[in-house]
Amino acid sequence: MSLHTSNTLAAAYLAVFSSLTLASLDAAGNERHERGMAVIEHLSGGAGQPVLEALREDYPFLAEGITGYALGDVWGRSELDDRTRQLAAVAAFAAQGNLPYMKIHAGYALRLGVTREELKEVVYLTTVTAGFPRAIDAAQALREVPDPASR
Repeated sequence: MSLHTSNTLAAAYLAVFSSLTLASLDAAGNERHERGMAVIEHLSGGAGQPVLEALREDYPFLAEGITGYALGDVWGRSELDDRTRQLAAVAAFAAQGNLPYMKIHAGYALRLGVTREELKEVVYLTTVTAGFPRAIDAAQALREVPDPASR
């Protein structure tokens, strides 16, 4: 086989496999996006997520990373039930001192059937994992989370 023939065959293989790979990646990206959108609809009870929508306007790549990866790939997994996943998220955000996100996920947790008493237990646990100042901040933030029934 000549060098020219070999290069032509290599180019043909690359063209075929590149298009298949790009098409596969595009289809996988759409599937991840759809899963992520379904997760946010489920968590919010159809109310959407204003923080995510604001990001979508100014930072579409970041918003798509959140939708496809965080929501579609991670949050969309079935190994944990919704209540457990929300309790874990509230605990993590409380321990980090990330109160805006803790409040968002506490609201989702309440909507999904977690009780205020259970959320308070997560705050109590935060004293051990992150200290009293973070737990106090989380307790104050939790007071600001409205009950889903009052919306």
